[in-house]
Amino acid sequence: MCIAADSRLPCAPDQHPEDILLSALEIVTVPCLSDNYAYLLRDAGTGAVAVIDAPEAAPIIAALAARGWGLDWIWLTHHHGDHVGGLAALVERFGAKVLGAAADADRLPGLDQAVREGETIALGASKAVVIDVSGHTLHHIAFHFPRAKALFSGDALFVLGCGRVFEGTHAMMWASLSKLARLDPATTVWCGHEYTLANLKFARTIEPDNKALAEQGAVIEAARAAGRPTVPSTIGRELAANPFLRAKEAPLQAALGLEGADPAAVFGEVRRRKDAF
Repeated sequence: MCIAADSRLPCAPDQHPEDILLSALEIVTVPCLSDNYAYLLRDAGTGAVAVIDAPEAAPIIAALAARGWGLDWIWLTHHHGDHVGGLAALVERFGAKVLGAAADADRLPGLDQAVREGETIALGASKAVVIDVSGHTLHHIAFHFPRAKALFSGDALFVLGCGRVFEGTHAMMWASLSKLARLDPATTVWCGHEYTLANLKFARTIEPDNKALAEQGAVIEAARAAGRPTVPSTIGRELAANPFLRAKEAPLQAALGLEGADPAAVFGEVRRRKDAF
């Protein structure tokens, strides 16, 4: 059976039941550091392999070796050290090329391909669209595979949460999250950290009567009790339960006493409460 938060996702047809196959894209979740995730992506048709972010090299190398894979690409979401710490070692070992935001090239040295919002990039026959999700950092990007319905959101969108706004503004972050909210609700969400239990605890303080949150919370708690990741979520589930995506929804606004307020301002209030939580 699939070792995943959502057992309805198909397993890849090999000896690794934890691998997920979406369309022609095979996805391997690689825990790194204390709570980071990197993701190995393999195009089933061509065998091309990329990793989303490089928190540390050793677990990524081990996951590749267990499958007999090489590494062609390293796709970076943003410049923070816990997402690029293993970059140099992976490049040295595999000769992988590095892709990241053109606007952040000065903080992502050694880019082989610099990309901008709206560009389509290829991993073999699998195609992803670059989305600018600035807020957590300026020039943070996410990768959306429309055919596979998969979003790799880095530290922009978490399960039941979002990244702390370090470099942008609350309005900027809300605009970025709003882009993601417009994706197909069936799109799977693969984020950069396992922060979900803490996010769940906070979300319950905002909307304690949210039935979707209660249902999702039970699944999350069971997954973590069993030592399983809580990724992937879906855009649909996050729209129903994630307070950071619900700033324009009347029940959340009412819970905060901000009925009819600008959603960006409502988002800012939720973010401030989480920062102090």
